[in-house]
Amino acid sequence: MDFTPELRTKITANLARHQVREHRLDGRRHAAVALVLIDSDADLHGSDDLAVDRLLDVGGAPGTESDLFTGRVDGTAGGAALLLTRRGAHLSAHARQWAFPGGRIDEGETPLQAALRETHEEVALALTPSDLIGRLDDYPTRSGYVMSPFVFWAGPEHEPIANPDEVASVHRISFDELQRPDSPRFVEIDESDRPVVQIPVGGDLIHAPTGAIMYQFRAVGLEGASMRVDTLEQPVFAWK
Repeated sequence: MDFTPELRTKITANLARHQVREHRLDGRRHAAVALVLIDSDADLHGSDDLAVDRLLDVGGAPGTESDLFTGRVDGTAGGAALLLTRRGAHLSAHARQWAFPGGRIDEGETPLQAALRETHEEVALALTPSDLIGRLDDYPTRSGYVMSPFVFWAGPEHEPIANPDEVASVHRISFDELQRPDSPRFVEIDESDRPVVQIPVGGDLIHAPTGAIMYQFRAVGLEGASMRVDTLEQPVFAWK
């Protein structure tokens, strides 16, 4: 799928038709994340050279016993893409997990300001409110946050660079990869009556909250559907 002005217009219109669902904090902390839409080249951006044993992180999540589960996202770039980061291995929370640029909202900040600040701090992208093309539903997490996702369109002048203090690697996941025929997957766990959502990307599985937000972006932004994901479950390893 080509990264064109016409695609931007389509996604912007789809997001504008979606009535965003917000959640009260009710004692939880507020965080904001940035879904950065960006062009990608399969040769320039398609490798995943970081050796990470994802089995250390996923705690026996269903599907990870497959021989196809490598923890890598090689070969998933090319054309219009979504920016995805792998968190640093040294971080005290959610180390090595997949995430969007984002974090806790500081006192005095709006959620949009926090999304812009965190994107600059984590991947060196100096986005502005004029790059915002819409937003998605809040997602309440098991770890005590309400995540507010904002969608940005990054032009050719934007080149992400991982901040090693927070980010191990940066990847561009093509929209074609987001729309794989085997995606999404829903699995049951004993600990919850809600289905766990899994988004296959390359040789890995992206779980909620990141996977849930990716799924809603696919449905709402790319396909123009009306769909909620805040009732989809996270795997137990992500509850802390």
